[in-house]
Amino acid sequence: MSDTVMFHNPRCSKSRETLSLLEGQGIEPTVVRYLETPPTAEELDQLLKQLGMEPQELMRTKEDRYEELGLADKTLSREEAIRVMVENPILIERPIVVRGGKAVIGRPPERIKELF
Repeated sequence: MSDTVMFHNPRCSKSRETLSLLEGQGIEPTVVRYLETPPTAEELDQLLKQLGMEPQELMRTKEDRYEELGLADKTLSREEAIRVMVENPILIERPIVVRGGKAVIGRPPERIKELF
C-alpha cells in the first residue's frame, strides 16, 4: 500500500488533475473511490482531524443533496454531520490527499504540494 492515499472521484476534473499531479511526481497513491467505498465515521473523523477542519467545512454546499437534506438550515453536531457525509458521500469535498499523517484538499490541485 502506498504511503499516499487519495479520496478520488474520477468524474471530477479537480480530482483527475490532482491524481495527474501526484503521478507526475512519481507518486502512485492508493486511490479510494469514496463514492463507491465511503469512509466510515471513524475514518472521516480522522480525516477531518488531519485536515484541521470541522465537518461542515468539508461539505459540498452546492450539491443538490445538500439542499435536499436542508443542511443549510440545520445545526448539526460533529457526530451528526459526519454521519450525514458517510450516508451521503457525494457531500464530501474532493479530492483529499493524505500523506505522512497530514491531509489537504486538492482545490486547487497545486495545494497537494504542501504534503511534499
